[in-house]
Amino acid sequence: MGLFKTRTAALYGVNALLIDVEVDVYRGSAKDFFMVGLPDTAVKESRERLKSSLTNAGFGYPNQAVTINLAPANIRKEGAGFDLPMALGILGASGTLPEDAANEFLISGELSLDGGIRPVRGALPMAVCAKEQGIRNLIVPAANAAEAAVVEDINVYAVRHLREIPKLLENPGEHPTADRNGSAPRAANALSVDFGEVRGQETAKRALEISAAGGHNVLMVGPPGSGKTMLAKRLPGILPKLTMDEAIETTKVHSVAGVLGEHSGLLRERPFRSPHHGVSNAGLVGGGSGMPRCGEVSLAHNGVLFLDEFPEFPRNVLDLLRQPLEDGRITIARGGISLTFPSQFMLVAAMNPCPCGYFGDPNRECRCTPPMIQRYVGKISGPLLDRIDIHVEVPPVKYRELREDQPAESSEKIRDRAERARDIQMRRGYANARMPAKMIRKHCKLDAASERTLETAVQRLGLSARAHDRILKVARTICDLEGIENILTAQLAEAVQYRSLDRTYWV
Repeated sequence: MGLFKTRTAALYGVNALLIDVEVDVYRGSAKDFFMVGLPDTAVKESRERLKSSLTNAGFGYPNQAVTINLAPANIRKEGAGFDLPMALGILGASGTLPEDAANEFLISGELSLDGGIRPVRGALPMAVCAKEQGIRNLIVPAANAAEAAVVEDINVYAVRHLREIPKLLENPGEHPTADRNGSAPRAANALSVDFGEVRGQETAKRALEISAAGGHNVLMVGPPGSGKTMLAKRLPGILPKLTMDEAIETTKVHSVAGVLGEHSGLLRERPFRSPHHGVSNAGLVGGGSGMPRCGEVSLAHNGVLFLDEFPEFPRNVLDLLRQPLEDGRITIARGGISLTFPSQFMLVAAMNPCPCGYFGDPNRECRCTPPMIQRYVGKISGPLLDRIDIHVEVPPVKYRELREDQPAESSEKIRDRAERARDIQMRRGYANARMPAKMIRKHCKLDAASERTLETAVQRLGLSARAHDRILKVARTICDLEGIENILTAQLAEAVQYRSLDRTYWV
């Protein structure tokens, strides 16, 4: 009997921190089981799982006292992923494993009562942690091996049962490592929906192409059935392909949130998140009791956050979007813990023009009074609207357009143009939607005619300084799509057109 140490990792935001699991088995009552180091309830409950799994796996449980220390003690530990390293620590302290057997391994996994090993959250951040700490070997549940194997230069061992591990620790060379196939994103998005299926709505499709090319936020306004949701669901298919760095960042968020799915490797497609308008504050931006969790804005990182029925979301919930829209990240403070999650997403919102949905519809009569319309659209704050670059009307589709035989342009062709425009922007260092204010004058120069057009638009629409900057960014994206160096009147006028809802509804 004695002291034995294993190593694991605790999730902290979207990263993982190295944790030493120190197990001491000593003379005393078998009822004495002590755990220290800020464990949460799930970690404390591991005592019963450890006893049953060790016994049912054929190792037995020591008839001695056990103390487990999770160090460093100032970091909260949550989840059942500490089961496996603690079980191996008990085996080592009981003399079943050689003294230094686990020195070169980082270990994580949840135990079932029969000794089986269940998946855990955050295998990819743990693999990154192992590499950063110089640990070359990682033991994870088989269901998590694909995501952990994304990280190069470490050996990932997939295990299904506790009985496999002693032999693995003694002779790791005899145990196969996880396959790295699928670690790189595919060459193209393979979405089942395509813009070629959308009839009509050429103005809206043009606006979404500009949005995809520059990473701009979009608000679509139109009556029910005009195709707003249909258009939004096809937006990820025209966005530029994920880079390797973006894919790893996105996969880490989904892994930590526990929504990646078993046996999933690197995410290959940009996420599309569409929360219901009844979502809570914590559900949208993150939070909750205990260790803060990421919300929909982080799950949409490097992808699209679609908010249908935009005014139906509580105003206080929508206003929480200001920080992530501006900074590309969200900081959550709970009980002395402050965590920052990535949240650089494209916001796509859709709404009816009025409560009944038919204001401005040439075929249906609107039953709403002007005060009703003002109250409806007034649910969305002006500062939030300022952060949406493109406002576009989506009118009802005409019958002839619905019956048109000629196929519409495919998502692949639109994406090719968007990628060429995005390549131009990345040579400047950032997508146009993220262009720093100090660089706008450098990259968005106007001639005399364009200056007059912009001045007239700002004065007539009563636009804010933020809206002024966003018009210039959208105009810059239009020029990039067309391969034009300087912003001319035509491109600026089109950009101003995408702020026309400021005049129609909110002025």
